[in-house]
Amino acid sequence: MRLDLSGKTALVTGSTQGIGAAIAAGLAAAGARVAVNGRSADSVAAAVEGMDGDVVAAPGDLSTEEGAAAVLDALPSVDVLVNNLGIFGAQDPLSISDDEWRRFFEVNVLSAIRLTRAYLPGMVERGWGRVQYIASDSAVVIPAEMIHYGMTKTALLATSRGFAKAAAGTGVTVNSVIVGPTHTGGVEDFVYSLVDKSLPWDQAQREFMRLHRPQSLLGRLIEPEEVANMVVYLSSPLASATTGGALRVDGGYVDSILP
Repeated sequence: MRLDLSGKTALVTGSTQGIGAAIAAGLAAAGARVAVNGRSADSVAAAVEGMDGDVVAAPGDLSTEEGAAAVLDALPSVDVLVNNLGIFGAQDPLSISDDEWRRFFEVNVLSAIRLTRAYLPGMVERGWGRVQYIASDSAVVIPAEMIHYGMTKTALLATSRGFAKAAAGTGVTVNSVIVGPTHTGGVEDFVYSLVDKSLPWDQAQREFMRLHRPQSLLGRLIEPEEVANMVVYLSSPLASATTGGALRVDGGYVDSILP
């Protein structure tokens, strides 16, 4: 299959590192003009410098109206919107403050809603566009220690499905991607804190998955580029009949046929 996004402009939120950076690089490799986003102008500039292709900077804190406005001023129109921005962290579910609940909702959910509201009308008017939300296995298998995080990812599934209906019949598709345990920054230290430190990385991650993530059918951590492959496909003209879906790149982690 030829995934050609030449002539398309894409915005990937939270894309200075990890999954977001891999998605931005994948879209650029497919020919898209890609805007990299993060809160810090310096971190965004460094990420752009390290990527090949037509990559531009779009810094701004999307959890705020002001930050979103700055990004929209710099990039008033896009053909592909990938809502990747997200934060996570374990906390005692009975002691999470109202402010922390709000913070997780504003960063993980409201930031994506703001941008969808801003960019979707233009896509509809042009008769082509792609909107995606990067969700998580935690949207379906809610972690007891991260209820506040799981809630936001479940909300993204609902948001995605709803906006897909709003764009029905227009040539614009809206989907979410459910991501499983992934090899991102800091995860190697986390893995080695739980398994034998003398093991080579490939063996260590497989031992970690066997002992601590036994639901995975893949038996190893997912690489960010594997998530990016799904996102690039969904962003392409070849995915024109896929909308309103929750597609899984979870290594079989979620033990169900449907999300």
